Amino acid sequence: MKRTYVLDTNVILYSPNAIFSFGENDVVIPEVVLEELDAYKKDKSDLGANARHSARIIDKLRKQGKLNKGIELPGGGKLRVEMNHLSAEIPPVWNKNKPDNRIIQVCKGLQEQGEDVCLVTKDIFERIKADTVDIDAEDFYEKMVPEYESQYTGRIEVFTSSVKLDEFYQKRVLLPEDLMYYCSDTGQYSMPELFVNQFLIIHSIENQRKTALARYDGKEIVPLIFKENSPLGISPRNVGQKFMLEALYMDADKVPLVIVKGPAGTAKTLFSLAVGLQKVMEENTGQYRRILVCRPNVTMDEEIGFLPGTEQEKISPFMRPIFDNLQILVDSDEKERYKDEKELDDKVRELFDRKIITTEAVAFLRGRSIVKNWVIIDEAQNLSPKQIKAIITRVGEGTKLILIGDPDQIDHAYLDSRSNGLCYAAEKMKGSELCCQVTLKYDECERSPLAYESSRRL
Repeated sequence: MKRTYVLDTNVILYSPNAIFSFGENDVVIPEVVLEELDAYKKDKSDLGANARHSARIIDKLRKQGKLNKGIELPGGGKLRVEMNHLSAEIPPVWNKNKPDNRIIQVCKGLQEQGEDVCLVTKDIFERIKADTVDIDAEDFYEKMVPEYESQYTGRIEVFTSSVKLDEFYQKRVLLPEDLMYYCSDTGQYSMPELFVNQFLIIHSIENQRKTALARYDGKEIVPLIFKENSPLGISPRNVGQKFMLEALYMDADKVPLVIVKGPAGTAKTLFSLAVGLQKVMEENTGQYRRILVCRPNVTMDEEIGFLPGTEQEKISPFMRPIFDNLQILVDSDEKERYKDEKELDDKVRELFDRKIITTEAVAFLRGRSIVKNWVIIDEAQNLSPKQIKAIITRVGEGTKLILIGDPDQIDHAYLDSRSNGLCYAAEKMKGSELCCQVTLKYDECERSPLAYESSRRL
């Protein structure tokens, strides 16, 4: 049976092409949605760009007929703008002048005239309100990935014989057919499905304490090269950090993109900065010109113009977590580090004064071609798939791009663990020889005993 999908404003602002996503079903846009879109048309953010894009789409369709009668969509359904049903009953305590309530009123009116109605909105409370008046409601995902627990982690535990494991230590190579994967659901072993640049923990099937760490290069299983490195005196303390270190140290010519997901306290930002500073300052090979750090607290959807000062002064409050990590790196002596706060701040400030590290709002990356930079996008879980694509496509020759974040700490109103840009990029880049990624675990939190305990319990 054909359904009628009523679109909320936030769906079109999230994805203007949502209009074409419902196949042979009809799509309805209440007139109040057009009013809300109109309010965004001069906005300089991504929301404004999406509002203008949606206007062009609807205007192009308008030329094919009458929007109040219905216009054929490519999938077989019809698009129409609904201006009626002003008398449809909704709870009297609801303000009918509120856009959300007006949209639900349209749904109610369409339902009363016999249509199979579904409200599509990214507003959780609006979905709840729709349910209270017996209207079906659902979220919208244009570019959705699996549930977080089922997403690609970049790592896998496998088994082999003790003989094969000894061979790996000696010959430094194994073949995929030498490995077995244990499925806890079936209780059976099978040959694992491996992806290029996937990390492996290889256990001896006779003695599971006998292990080796490795990476699949697309043909063979090879040992890690950089797992014992200590950039600026920071040593990896667990398996996940060793995998992360390997990914960060691999040349940008071979692996220009690194994606690191994981909970707070797993040292994602710390190691990304440490290896970057090692490459730029210590090795001094000219491979990278500088470190560029961006955080989406100042995103493509936010203005920073109202803040006083220069661009760097405006961004500085959002970069405080970066400064905290740099304080650890510029003075590795934990006992002496905080005895002279001014000296410590001066050391960090020198990195910025010498342009070894620069910070920018993510919005300013649009249109650039970034060459020979070590680029860190911190808190990338708060970016949309569109924003992540815009960032990755800015990467020029010799640049290493590191996307890091925690999908459990999403602050963006329209994003979740299935629709955010970090997880989207991780799923879409799975198996690419140009990308290396790893998901760190809760028990790999090293910030402090309290940080680990809270990440486990809370």
